[in-house]
Amino acid sequence: MKKGKYQAFRAFLEQSPPLLSDGATGTMLNQRGLSIETCMDALNLEQPAVVAEVHRLYIESGARMIQTNTFGANRFKLERYNLQDKLGEINIAGVNLAQKTAEASFKDIFIVGDIGPLGARLAPFGKIQQHEARQVFYEQAKFLVEAGVDAIIVETISDLNEILQAIQGVKNASTEIPIIASMTFTRDDRTLLGDNPVKVAQEIAEANVDVIGINCSGGPNQILRILRTMRQAVPTAKFSVMPNAGWPESVDGRFMYPATSDYFGQYALTFWKAGASIIGGCCGTTPAHIKSMADQFKQVDFNSVPLESIVESTESTDISLEEQPTELCKKINAGKFVIAIEMDPPKGLSTHKLLAGASLLKEAGADVINVADSPMARMRMSPWAVCHLVQDKLDIETVLHFPTRGRNLLRVQGDLLAAHALGVRNIFVVMGDPTAIGDYPEAMDQYDLVPSGLVKLIKQEFNLGIDHTGHNIGQRTNFVVGSALSLNPKNPEKEIKTLKRKLDNGTDFFLTQPVYNPAKAQQFLQQAQDNIGKISAPIFVGMLPLASIRHATFLNQEVPGIQIPDSYLQLMQKAENSPQKDEKVRTGIKIATELIEEMRSFVQGVYLMPAFHRYDVAAEIIETIRAAD
Repeated sequence: MKKGKYQAFRAFLEQSPPLLSDGATGTMLNQRGLSIETCMDALNLEQPAVVAEVHRLYIESGARMIQTNTFGANRFKLERYNLQDKLGEINIAGVNLAQKTAEASFKDIFIVGDIGPLGARLAPFGKIQQHEARQVFYEQAKFLVEAGVDAIIVETISDLNEILQAIQGVKNASTEIPIIASMTFTRDDRTLLGDNPVKVAQEIAEANVDVIGINCSGGPNQILRILRTMRQAVPTAKFSVMPNAGWPESVDGRFMYPATSDYFGQYALTFWKAGASIIGGCCGTTPAHIKSMADQFKQVDFNSVPLESIVESTESTDISLEEQPTELCKKINAGKFVIAIEMDPPKGLSTHKLLAGASLLKEAGADVINVADSPMARMRMSPWAVCHLVQDKLDIETVLHFPTRGRNLLRVQGDLLAAHALGVRNIFVVMGDPTAIGDYPEAMDQYDLVPSGLVKLIKQEFNLGIDHTGHNIGQRTNFVVGSALSLNPKNPEKEIKTLKRKLDNGTDFFLTQPVYNPAKAQQFLQQAQDNIGKISAPIFVGMLPLASIRHATFLNQEVPGIQIPDSYLQLMQKAENSPQKDEKVRTGIKIATELIEEMRSFVQGVYLMPAFHRYDVAAEIIETIRAAD
């Protein structure tokens, strides 16, 4: 009986259309008011009707494959709820519920036993030894096999070693049952421990499973990219794809998934053409997502739709995937008027105010948050940490300011690796303020590289996968690099030579000092183009909203490179004398927005520097800019 069921499952994978699986069980249970702290697997015994209802909805949406509610029903995870003694009951009940629901539908449904990760790290990164992991996987698989599942899926595994132990554990329970082995990947298309899709596909294929899977991770776009890479690495394998409904976002304390059911439907046929034999959904997906894909399949004559051809790679398969372009890079390439905002790291441990300000700026329409590094050579929190927090908590890209001053070549390269590991891909290279003016004037102020040299190191070495000595660093980085540019230089000829050197070394964009005289800025740019040709990298013009006449006078008199026309000084003086309490702020905003509008014809973005941390002022300026887009 079981052999026949197993053969039927394998035979279906050879046919068209693809086998449509269900979506997220946890998401559906959570929507029914069950806390994420609940042991979802125990619901097979405690609230079986709720679990059965989820299965029924997926079957009605068109799913032909139902995964049992046993994702966390292994000994390690059940011990957290003191339920390890009910391991067998929970797994068997999970299979029975799925089987009875399928029988009640009067449809031919495959019941697949679901096995998730152990919830504990394997050695050498954890305490669990390989033989212990195999035993725990074996224990769960044994009950699923005995209960009569048609196949087993081991899913959402982030450690290649763990999934190989899981495969062996399942095989110890049954040498005949079909196995789907599915890995999850981070945003950089690697597993949590750094393995790329090529290596994952090859090693899982060598373990002799029926289907190589990709699940969870990001949305359909990322999963499709990884699927194509895996199929190229192992052309003869069968694959399953079960993406999340996009990367989750925190909204009012709840995790929301942005990818709609219609969006999933658009990818359904593309997944099949790219080589997927099983297609379903993971976190955030619902019966609506599955129905959208089922509806698409009903409209297709699969016998007339060819699979994508596999393009042979000329590179060795141990070379990792190139990183995807950053959002900033995409916006630059699309010709969007970019709005970048500078924020200073906090002086102490608290990041609450900074994150609140960044959230306001994102909502107003900012594209990236620039994080300064020890501005004015004053002690601040590391900008690496701030960039990571902003990107992680608020889902908006950052630009890391990267001074060369005070860093030798060894530290420069180590810091670049750290930035990449933290997901920071946009870098602004600058000399940095001299320590003599800051909190610690006796601190080291030496450096091995000037900014243009660091641009070259990043673009012509790190982004090619090698360090400064030519040694392989494991994969190519994809840093987008910005450089400083003065539009009002004391020595235009010298600035133009430096500009050309930065362009030749690979600068992707320029940030300028605050500009209050558009005519002079445009005149300098024309002079530069007459000397070196078209400036290929976009320029984000600096804008520092004036806060008062005292502020304006200080900038005009004491900050090199800044010249404020008398007309603006007079306006700020007039505002200073106004009885209206906020007239100074309103005038500063008006001057800034007028200047930005005047310069939009010859710059590609604005680099806002809010005075005195007035993020509300910056937000108003951003909204005005966006209204004009």
